[in-house]
Order: sequence, then C-alpha cells, then structure tokens
Amino acid sequence: MQATQIVSIVEDDEEVRLAIASLVRSLRLQTNLFSSAEEFLQSARLRDTSFLISDVRMPGMSGTEMHDQLLKLGYAPPTVFITAFPTVALQTKLQTKGVLAILPKPIDATAISHWLKLAPGTP
Repeated sequence: MQATQIVSIVEDDEEVRLAIASLVRSLRLQTNLFSSAEEFLQSARLRDTSFLISDVRMPGMSGTEMHDQLLKLGYAPPTVFITAFPTVALQTKLQTKGVLAILPKPIDATAISHWLKLAPGTP
C-alpha cells in the first residue's frame, strides 16, 4: 500500500480499535477510526477508504451488513474482517463477496501486516 492510502478501522471495542490503529500507523499508513458500522457509513470517509478492517459482530449493524451496504453503494475496498467467532460458513460467505480474509481474535499483528502489504494496489 502506498502511504497516501487510508485504512478505515471499524471496531466497537475501543482497546482493539486503538491497537489495530497503532499497528497500521507503524506501517506508515493513515487511519480513520469508527466505533460502529453506522458511524462509518454516515461518515464522509467512504471515498477516502482504500482498505477496510472491520469487526464482524458489533451492536447495531454487523460488519457483514455494513459490507453489503458498501457493495450496494458501489464501494468495494479490500476488506479484512476480524472476529472472535470464526466459522467455515462465515469464511465461505464473505470470500464470495470479495473479502480478503477473516482473522480470529485475538488479532495477530503479522497477519494484519501481511494482508495490508498484499492488498490490491500494493507497489
């Protein structure tokens, strides 16, 4: 990813959100942080997002519902989901929608770094 690209992080757990943001910033990438899917969808940051990291389960709209909304709106940033409850069914469902990966919690910093570096548009 180029330094001008922005990673949006949607996670309801503040500690997890800040930890992911710290990791992303250590890779010299900019971040936008959101505590809910609704907050992200209502923001003016959709067009700025070149990579999305989102929790699957959140109060209100889930990460997968948010992803469906993004696709309906014509946005399809490379996406990595994180979840405490990974299942084969979830992985299959999301990969058919173009999601790069579903990573289990606790978050593995190496895995996040790997996907950020392999995202489409990587120099």
